Amino acid sequence: MTASPGLAQLASASAPTAALIDHDPWWLTAIKVLIVFAFLMLATLLMIWAERRVIGRMQQRPGPNRAGPFGLLQSLMDGIKLPLKEDIIPRGVDKLLFVLAPAIAAIPAFISFAIIPIGPVVSIFGHRTPLQLADLPVAVLLVLAMSSMGVYGIVLAGWSSSSPYSLLGGLRSSAQVISYEIAMGIAFVPVFLYAGSLSTSQIVAAQAHGAPFHLFGAVLHYPSWFAVLLLPSFVIYAITMVGETNRLPFDLPEGEGELVGGYHTEYSSLKFALFYLAEYISMITVSALATTLFLGGWHPVWPISVWSGASSGWWPVLWFLAKLGLFLFLFVWLRGSLPRIRYDQLMQLGWKILIPAGLAWTLLIATLRVWRREGGSPGVYIIGAGIVLVLLALAFSWDFAAARTARERAEAEEAEDEADVGTFPVPPMDLPHYHGLSASAPALQDEAPDSGVKEVTGA
Repeated sequence: MTASPGLAQLASASAPTAALIDHDPWWLTAIKVLIVFAFLMLATLLMIWAERRVIGRMQQRPGPNRAGPFGLLQSLMDGIKLPLKEDIIPRGVDKLLFVLAPAIAAIPAFISFAIIPIGPVVSIFGHRTPLQLADLPVAVLLVLAMSSMGVYGIVLAGWSSSSPYSLLGGLRSSAQVISYEIAMGIAFVPVFLYAGSLSTSQIVAAQAHGAPFHLFGAVLHYPSWFAVLLLPSFVIYAITMVGETNRLPFDLPEGEGELVGGYHTEYSSLKFALFYLAEYISMITVSALATTLFLGGWHPVWPISVWSGASSGWWPVLWFLAKLGLFLFLFVWLRGSLPRIRYDQLMQLGWKILIPAGLAWTLLIATLRVWRREGGSPGVYIIGAGIVLVLLALAFSWDFAAARTARERAEAEEAEDEADVGTFPVPPMDLPHYHGLSASAPALQDEAPDSGVKEVTGA
């Protein structure tokens, strides 16, 4: 006996996302690839335009307003202009690595977006398929792997350029990515513990609804987004995603005031455009990942979630794009508001604050999850969180006290140096040769300084 069509559709709708994607025909997969590529390219053009307009308003100056309505075609014109410029390859560079480096930086940024779910299961030309290109049991690790691969493009660009500025920019980028990718990976662990999976679709499903409660006869739900339940992880990731993309205030690999242009100093034409494109694609990817892991993915925010049709059909794509735009605006806001920090401050923030805080928070979450699984009381959350906050406060206070002690010691040493200046043997300022006299004229030495003797200042 065969199942009815309605039951078959219900079984298909409840099947795991990865199983549905595996049964996509080749032409549907090709359409998804083209849509993802076109979306990233169009989003990059709009992001560049929006960044110029927003920063222009923040700095009380007009943004692009000539090419097209409201300057919308300015980014497109720049994209056409760059490949048409002369492509200069300096002498002495490693030509193979010099040419490959921009592609190595750009391609992983495109691949990372493949595992981002932008909507639920929909029907496309009669085929039910998720709005996601690919899903893996370890999908989030793919993003970390691609970000690690992307930094090779920056490092190789600095190495192959045979320029000290480019080399320093590449070295800075490698150290920065190592520092902040460790903290980013640690911030993911509590999300995995709560969702029980590394699959992006399963993580989005885990944030669909919180525990229900009744209010004036209506059934509502407690917050289920991991940005609320795992706030420290969300804050750590929000900082590290800015460091991963080399954006202000963490754009030390470029550092125009120190390194001219950093790793892309010697690049021009299409190769420079690829580095430019890779930066913005990475911004879109990490913002989409933040939406997926911490803001419920394509699920709507309350009170829109009260509407029963808000999480079905094509509406979730709109909610996903709204959350994505919020993070992209954050990048623009930071660039227009904060100055570039020093490199030692960058390393100190990553190694002495973000990584220890992430480890302590992950240890607390792991302990509490095991405690809850064994039937422990929810009150242990409050006690454990208090212990962690006290430990973090003690660690930071010790660090600040050490910095204050070092500063006071330096000020004391400087004061001692200034005090020693008065005891240094300084010759008297009323010697005869200061007044143009020789030491053999004793009669004039007894005269007052205002006796009419002129000071000799020249030959």
